[in-house]
Amino acid sequence: MNVYDFDNTIYKGDSTADFYLFSLRKHPSIIKFLPSLIRAYSRFYLFKKGTKTEMKEVMYRFLTKINPETDIKDFWDTHEKKIKDWYLNQRKDDDIIISASPEFLLKPICDRLGIKNLTASKVDIHTGKYSGINCHGKEKVRLFHENYNGEIDEFYSDSYSDSPLAEISKKAFMVKGGKIEDWKKRTN
Repeated sequence: MNVYDFDNTIYKGDSTADFYLFSLRKHPSIIKFLPSLIRAYSRFYLFKKGTKTEMKEVMYRFLTKINPETDIKDFWDTHEKKIKDWYLNQRKDDDIIISASPEFLLKPICDRLGIKNLTASKVDIHTGKYSGINCHGKEKVRLFHENYNGEIDEFYSDSYSDSPLAEISKKAFMVKGGKIEDWKKRTN
């Protein structure tokens, strides 16, 4: 089986950021959440306080002021074209997507593409609250073992934060834009 990260791997860009901007255009009033998002972002990334999950819960507060089910459908109607051709050309029925993006956002596009296996962050579509922690780094490996049996034949990602998954794969690839290269272990 092949395993793929989603954002910047098989999708051109960051789907969560794209969905936020899409929602902002459709519901301009959610701009009121921007100051708290900037504070949470600064607290986590600049001051190294709190968790990524806590920071993202602040970001997802905008979900309380939109129509998430309808807006997500509309979002994928306009953003499905950002799925990369190289992935569409090699997609298999047993592919697995493992992503830090919220499951509620990725499930509709996975359904459209016929991808049956999705593991992503569990975030309430109406409140933005997590059940569990952000599906990132070593958590992806834990969830892979919890949800699937077997070995990973090929793994694809755009980020070395996914090294834990690359290390348990028979073959791993780094994706940069449309370029796919063998995964190189970082030496730092």
